[in-house]
Amino acid sequence: LTLSVSSICCNLLTVWVMMAQLQPGCPDEKEKTTALKDLLSRIDLDELMKKDEPPLEFPDTLEGFEYIFNEKGQLRHIKTGEPFVFNYREDLHRWNQKRYEALGEIITKYVYELLQKECHLKKVTLPVDATESEPKSFIFMSEDALTNPDKLLVLIHGNGVVRAGQWARRLIINKDLDSGTQMPYIKRATEEGYGVIVLNPNENYIEVEKTKAQVQLSSDSSDEPAEKRERKDKIQKETKKRRDFYEKYRNPQKEKETMQMYIRDNGSPEEHAVYVWDHFISQSAAENVFFVAHSYGGLAFVELMIQRETEVKNKVTAVALTDSVHNVWHQEAGKTIREWMRENCCNWVSSSEPLDTLVESMLPDCPRVSSGTESHELTSWKSFPSIFKFFSEAMDAKNSSVKPAPTRRSNRIKYEEL
Repeated sequence: LTLSVSSICCNLLTVWVMMAQLQPGCPDEKEKTTALKDLLSRIDLDELMKKDEPPLEFPDTLEGFEYIFNEKGQLRHIKTGEPFVFNYREDLHRWNQKRYEALGEIITKYVYELLQKECHLKKVTLPVDATESEPKSFIFMSEDALTNPDKLLVLIHGNGVVRAGQWARRLIINKDLDSGTQMPYIKRATEEGYGVIVLNPNENYIEVEKTKAQVQLSSDSSDEPAEKRERKDKIQKETKKRRDFYEKYRNPQKEKETMQMYIRDNGSPEEHAVYVWDHFISQSAAENVFFVAHSYGGLAFVELMIQRETEVKNKVTAVALTDSVHNVWHQEAGKTIREWMRENCCNWVSSSEPLDTLVESMLPDCPRVSSGTESHELTSWKSFPSIFKFFSEAMDAKNSSVKPAPTRRSNRIKYEEL
């Protein structure tokens, strides 16, 4: 059989609708119903699904995928020179998605290598006192991150699949390395004499395959009476049987059952930010610390301020947020934090307005200006030159005891409105 799953499902749906419309009271209709049931019983959906979806086995290198980054940092096919194609196999969205995710994991490792080779950062294990057997995470930092007496730049990406050194995986795959990674920030910071620390807030746990004993233990761990537990187990078995029946056709290739082992003191982006602050940033010699935080990274920074307000105020000179999703009301940031953010933070948001144009905000926290793009993922890249200018002005203002305007353009707009 060469029919695709979608065409088979459509045909079966038609059959089922016909069966539903048949009136069982008529002998002729009963015969038709019997014939249709017999037809359905002859179709082996198991075999059809297995033939339709290829194995979920993918290469573990870029070369294996037949892709490479060219001199412009664009991902291109080795033979055709074409950009990445998501729909590699028609009508197999799940398989294509798994292929995309497998490529994404390779991209993550590739960016880690670039951070070390091109940006000359070192990889530091977390927790700092981790034992050999416990789950671990890591961050990246420059050799002078803790000893640079002048400036330190801290980078925090958003939530999701991205890891240290990335702003957006989709941009890395479909656009280029400059827009999708933090490398332009790191390289410019190094050129301008900053130390650098790159956080890894989404590396919160490791996944390990569950053994049969662990699966059995999780189901037998209840303290309920035996009779009640037996009744509950019976219901669960029936539910599992039905779920497995449908899952067999939605997901014919059964994936391994895994469990998550969380990393001590780094089990969430917020925890991670506080941990890196306590063990690294607060211990650094830099007189001026600067943050760039994208999307959920902005929320993590605000949480850091709430938990370490006095330390942050004494250490941090300016904070650049890019389309941050923080909310000072929901996070219950106090008045003194909101006042400090108004003076020392600026949020470059997605907007159709030209770069650095003042954008109105309903929240009483930091000024919001346009990043020059309506794409959330691109805000960090598009605001890149303005952010370093903002940092430079903030440091000059600190030395002269005069607070800077968020940007020159936004200051001009305020004057025109007056």
